[in-house]
Amino acid sequence: MPEFKVLIVDDSPFMRKVFSDVIDADAAFEVLATASNGKEAVDLTLKLKPDIITMDLEMPLWNGIEALKRIMALQPTPVIMLSAVTDNGTRDTIRALQYGAIDFIRKPDGAVKLDIRQVGEQLLEKLHIALETVSSGALRMLPAVEEQGEAAAEIIPVVVDSPKPPVEKTKKPDVPAEPLLNKTRIVESFKPPDQPVKTRNAELPRKLDRIPDKPDSSRLKPNHASPGISTSRLPERPLVKDLASQTVKKAASLELKTAMPKKSVRTTVTEAQANRDQSQAIPPTTNPKPTSSFTHLVAIGTSTGGPRALHEVLTGIPADFPAPILVVQHMPPKFTHSLAQRLDNFCSINVREAVDGELIETATAYIAPGGRHMTLRKEVTGTYRIKLSDEVPKGGHKPSVDVMFESLVGHPQLKRHIVLMTGMGSDGAKGMKALQTDGAQTTIAEAEQTCVVYGMPRSAVELGAVSQILPLQGIAPVLVQEVKSRKP
Repeated sequence: MPEFKVLIVDDSPFMRKVFSDVIDADAAFEVLATASNGKEAVDLTLKLKPDIITMDLEMPLWNGIEALKRIMALQPTPVIMLSAVTDNGTRDTIRALQYGAIDFIRKPDGAVKLDIRQVGEQLLEKLHIALETVSSGALRMLPAVEEQGEAAAEIIPVVVDSPKPPVEKTKKPDVPAEPLLNKTRIVESFKPPDQPVKTRNAELPRKLDRIPDKPDSSRLKPNHASPGISTSRLPERPLVKDLASQTVKKAASLELKTAMPKKSVRTTVTEAQANRDQSQAIPPTTNPKPTSSFTHLVAIGTSTGGPRALHEVLTGIPADFPAPILVVQHMPPKFTHSLAQRLDNFCSINVREAVDGELIETATAYIAPGGRHMTLRKEVTGTYRIKLSDEVPKGGHKPSVDVMFESLVGHPQLKRHIVLMTGMGSDGAKGMKALQTDGAQTTIAEAEQTCVVYGMPRSAVELGAVSQILPLQGIAPVLVQEVKSRKP
């Protein structure tokens, strides 16, 4: 069995030694090299091309986030982040997951007493999962979905080998599709409608001229597409608005208004009436407030690669979305809170970590807290509330997608739209099948070519629980169409 080569990146000599000993003790892995800062990590990645990288967050020169951005742009490689359980640590970990890291473990520090042996075991577990997915060809290294909304790192070209001529892409032979249910619709090429760029609380780029080009596709790992699904072209995300040009236009408009002579104080009754009629004829463009009255509900389950996928989907939901969204993302406590806060900064809808007993409203996404199951509870008044529980994990997961999905069974008065996205294992597949049998309107699985790990969606497809297979970029537009087009 070939050894899986690992690059360890940490500014602590003690932690580099500990992780090296733990990894070398496993016959499946070999420590290829160690780095003490982000710049060394990028240089060694380009030179040695490791199979996987363990990356600390806080380091000199370039921190883990900056190094990750450069690696994903120049030499996409699976990265496991080492995160301190602090507010800054959890926030940066969520950023790293959205920039392309496949997973993370909690690093011992002074504030949280974590046993070194326990951390080593967790690291080996994550490495074996990565080894399994890479060996099976199920792991996808995809570009970050968020570069347009934040200042990306300035990519400094590093020449390691002599430049090679570009490899011409050859068209793959058509592969016959696997037999699925007749009702399953596989979308081959989906182009969502144009949508305005969302700016509510958005973290706008500080330097637009430093947003890097897309990573060289020739350096990405092979993309094994699902049979019957075309990967020839996926829709591009909308471009960031040119803020400078907007500023110039506003300034010009202001100067024009200033230069124009003021209107006479005397205004005829006819003019005043016409102006009043015109203002009444055009209602103000304000979004309705969230309400606890709804007939549609969306539920989403995801795991490895989920923060990136949730960003793509939830930012595509408009502020007037007439349904609530329940989300289970496999993640430890505290990290789900940071995930909800970060997503809320980018989304038109409200996004928050769910609270036990709170009233469920439209245009709001509720993320299950790490370490607690989340279910739907109907009140005698006809409204719905969040219910959190501390019951034992199901299938090794807490929160569990299956637990959430199964709580939606037996609510025929709700038009339920169910989504399973990237993740290891099969959590959510049985719950989706039960909802399909119970009359759910929509059951969507993310297509293989956009999943970081095609595990949970594959299980649902194989179980025959899926009515539509969609690439990540197509999920939000379809949800909007399904919810808004169906009669209450």
